[in-house]
Amino acid sequence: MKIQEEKKRWEASTLKKVIDKRAERKKTFLTSSNLEMERVFTPDFDVPGYSEKLGLPGEYPYTRGVQPTMYRGQFWTMRQYAGFGTAKESNERYRYLLGAGQTGLSVAFDLPTQMGYDSDSAMANGEVGKVGVAIDTLADMEILFDQIPLDKVSTSMTINATAAVLLCMYIAVAEKQGVSSDQVMGTIQNDILKEYMARGTYIYPPQESMRVITDIFAYCKDHVPQWNTISISGYHIREAGSSAVQEVAFTLADGIAYVEAAIKAGLKVDEFAPRLAFFFNAHNNLFEEVAKFRAARRIWAKVMKERFGASDPRSMMLRFHTQTAGCTLTAQQPDNNIMRVTIQALSAVLGGTQSLHTNSRDEALALPTEASVRIALRTQQVIAYESGVADSIDPLAGSYLVESLTDQIEAQALAYIAKIDELGGAAEAISRGYQQKEIQDSAFAYQKSIETNDLIIVGVNQFTVKEDPPTGLLKIKPEVEIAQKKSLAAIKAGRDNAAVAAKLAALKVAATGTENLLPFILDAVKVYASLGEISDVLRGVFGEHQETVVL
Repeated sequence: MKIQEEKKRWEASTLKKVIDKRAERKKTFLTSSNLEMERVFTPDFDVPGYSEKLGLPGEYPYTRGVQPTMYRGQFWTMRQYAGFGTAKESNERYRYLLGAGQTGLSVAFDLPTQMGYDSDSAMANGEVGKVGVAIDTLADMEILFDQIPLDKVSTSMTINATAAVLLCMYIAVAEKQGVSSDQVMGTIQNDILKEYMARGTYIYPPQESMRVITDIFAYCKDHVPQWNTISISGYHIREAGSSAVQEVAFTLADGIAYVEAAIKAGLKVDEFAPRLAFFFNAHNNLFEEVAKFRAARRIWAKVMKERFGASDPRSMMLRFHTQTAGCTLTAQQPDNNIMRVTIQALSAVLGGTQSLHTNSRDEALALPTEASVRIALRTQQVIAYESGVADSIDPLAGSYLVESLTDQIEAQALAYIAKIDELGGAAEAISRGYQQKEIQDSAFAYQKSIETNDLIIVGVNQFTVKEDPPTGLLKIKPEVEIAQKKSLAAIKAGRDNAAVAAKLAALKVAATGTENLLPFILDAVKVYASLGEISDVLRGVFGEHQETVVL
């Protein structure tokens, strides 16, 4: 009975260490019929290869989860992505969400902020505050996190090309609250490679972008140890039209590239790898999505152990945030999106996510209203507190279907990774347009299947009804841009501009050399140098990336 012996060993060692520190949510987990839910179910007989392929929760290869107790210890972080208009408006939404039971913040920034332009730039015209909050200077960040204790709240920021600037602003705000940088918790997305292949909010060329990223790794290792320095994102790859297999393969290939870049920059793998995090999409095919998450964990554990020689177990753990699939939401019959999001959220929980954002029913039409956001958050809470799926770890393990899908996704993703390795790695493959072409072909096939009715989308190509135009949508008024520009002008007029010039000059010197850029960016931020000014200094030294066009 090898598996049962392994389970007893796990209970006496790995599990006991965790439970001694923090008890599970309940002493006993029961169904509605008072049947006990075991912590983790395993076969009663030996299965060849079980330990190597599945193992037990919290142990290599982490197929069954990265924590020994998973949601029996605590639920995933319910982290609703939000941000719009001005910092003041977004702050009000954050405090509303925290009051409604959200357990972490997730910040959406507008396109000018993502692209390194201030709100008064000609490039920002018509885009200020539209798809996220506008952040120009430290003053905006101070307002954004007003009355939000940064030593108690974990914050995720979906920001890439300007991630270093926003992280420094966050650190500076925390310091103004009396919170030292070693106390702040959160994540910056900071994943530029997927921007080149799938999303487009890049600024600098790949080599220079990778330098900024590895500078962040090194700085946070010493100064912001609880911060996740990158969230390697498959979400946008999937939104661009990839398959589930491609999402896993291209995301993990990007992860490999970041690890290689950090090692090349002189960091040891176990110094930075424990703070790497991932970000995946959740689609409607429930079992495929569950298998995708399990396969991704197993692949990453093997890559880190066998390819990079990681010895710290935390370096091998694929910890990930999940967001339900925006591209599956429909403008037609938007209430149907509630059901779609429920299925997708359930797949993420069954797949062992560490945090989760659930999209709102009206996001195919506009930014979500408060009522829609509440339904989205309540979806997570119902799954957590009422469904029972969080009471046992990896409850679909052992399903012939799920285990087969897990193995198939693993094999096909590894084949893609091998191909990318042959091309010279993720960055080189992107420069050749390989991933972009694969994603485009997958997106075309998906759209064609909808148009030929091979794939049914309820309310779109089947089961349609005549609908009235939508009402009550959240719209960003033009006055937001006017107000933001006035606020920025006041900051620039009232700050010590000689100090700003000096700090920007020091940053330019550092950028032309090899020093870590984070201390210089932090110094500039603290004297209220703007995001656009800092980005322009780096543009002047690094240049700007030109897109690889694939037809």
